[in-house]
Amino acid sequence: MKAFPRERFSSNVTLTPAMVAAYAGAAGDSNPVHHDSTFAAATRYGRPIASGTFTTALLLGLTASHYSKSAAMVGLEFWVRFRRPIYADETILLEWLVVKVTPNPKLDGDVVELRGRIRNQSSETALGAKGRILVTDRL
Repeated sequence: MKAFPRERFSSNVTLTPAMVAAYAGAAGDSNPVHHDSTFAAATRYGRPIASGTFTTALLLGLTASHYSKSAAMVGLEFWVRFRRPIYADETILLEWLVVKVTPNPKLDGDVVELRGRIRNQSSETALGAKGRILVTDRL
């Protein structure tokens, strides 16, 4: 699979409080805003939110899932900006856009520059991202 400029790929993910709490526990994130609804109700968010590491992992995982269908992919760098909370009980849209593809003979593949985001159920951008990956025939 080759990447090409203006290529778009996306995925919907329905979060559940159990999923959000399980990830936080596995990641060592004991912040009660991710698993304690009573605590979260008294915060600025009003209910449990997904951790930034969880939502970021979902977005980065989409790049691997998309390109590894018929090629090999290695993440080179990613940058994220958290703009709004993502609640533990909503369906989110993960989206990526390829903005540039540069052949790199030294790495035996293409360096792909991406712009991504996660939109909440209200279609607001909750997380913005940039990334660079290597798409190649083999690892």
